[in-house]
Amino acid sequence: MTNHPHSTLVILTRNEIEGSRALFDKIPIAAVDECLVIDGGSKDGTAEFFREKGVRVVEQTILGRGEAFRIAARESKSDYLIFFSPDGNEDPDDIPRLLSKIDEGHDMVIASRFLPSSRNEEDDLYFPWRAWANQAFTLMANILWHGKLTDSINGFRAIRRDVFNRLNPDGPGYVIEYQLSIRAMKLGLNIAEVPTLEGQRIGGESGAPSIPTGMLFLRFLFREITVGRTF
Repeated sequence: MTNHPHSTLVILTRNEIEGSRALFDKIPIAAVDECLVIDGGSKDGTAEFFREKGVRVVEQTILGRGEAFRIAARESKSDYLIFFSPDGNEDPDDIPRLLSKIDEGHDMVIASRFLPSSRNEEDDLYFPWRAWANQAFTLMANILWHGKLTDSINGFRAIRRDVFNRLNPDGPGYVIEYQLSIRAMKLGLNIAEVPTLEGQRIGGESGAPSIPTGMLFLRFLFREITVGRTF
């Protein structure tokens, strides 16, 4: 137990047994007050693995990453929520850094893959298409809502639970992270970023196919223009 007031680490899983086994001992569970797994119907033993480790697992009845975020906000009464995926892309060492930053009074803190000291998993590629797309969506959001973010899409983040509820995100799938960033910018909330070193995926397959996810992002970007602050 630490001096972080009622913090919950939310581990988002769906068939992540390889990454979960590789990373579990590196996850700083002692740095938070509660650890909660939201599992999206794993068939590879992921949920059972965490239960054996004594971690509470909540099974999703409605699938999707967006619903997982909303379940986490409902299931925990903590002041802070930290969202983490044990797929190898996200560095568990950043969890205390996210907590420390939100302790400073920020409403939301995002682990950015595009700050000067950050690393994106596509940095070694000649054509880092996914990174370029992410940066393009961030640029559009910054222009529209006067933001200064470098990584509006990364789901590895901490947020105050009351802020999450205030933003009332209803987006499906991976849209929810972009929607949280956009709505926080709309309200002029205090958003911070910390640099992160994105690793390579450990096993499994990405749940966000590039083209369908990008089209969904565009649709919700225009929707956020339309709804303004009526959320």
